[in-house]
Amino acid sequence: MLLIYPAIIHEDDDGLWLEFPDLEGCQTQGDTQQELLANAAEALEGYALCLLENGQKLPSASNPTKIRLEDENSFISLIQTNVDLSKHTKSVKKTLTIPAWLNERALAEKINFSSVLQNALLKELKIS
Repeated sequence: MLLIYPAIIHEDDDGLWLEFPDLEGCQTQGDTQQELLANAAEALEGYALCLLENGQKLPSASNPTKIRLEDENSFISLIQTNVDLSKHTKSVKKTLTIPAWLNERALAEKINFSSVLQNALLKELKIS
């Protein structure tokens, strides 16, 4: 699920920081704009995953043109992240059954079972 939320970016003497007006308490900072935007995507992803894993719904994203800025050193930027990709990068343990002779041969060849299974599933599901 692709998420796009507006963020208010602030610049002051201490550097750059941003807040998501729709996501209470979701803030981050960075020394450069590039670092700030990378941190923002990570913060958005973490906040969204936390809500979703606890069975809560994500709030609707505000229209950026409706957000009022409090000072002239602030501006709006849209931040995006893909929650589905991040949610499914966690590995899970699977138990499987194979013939004993195949297991012995694979062990002798030092085959990584997890890697082989993952590659086979990606191929079978036509995921690149």
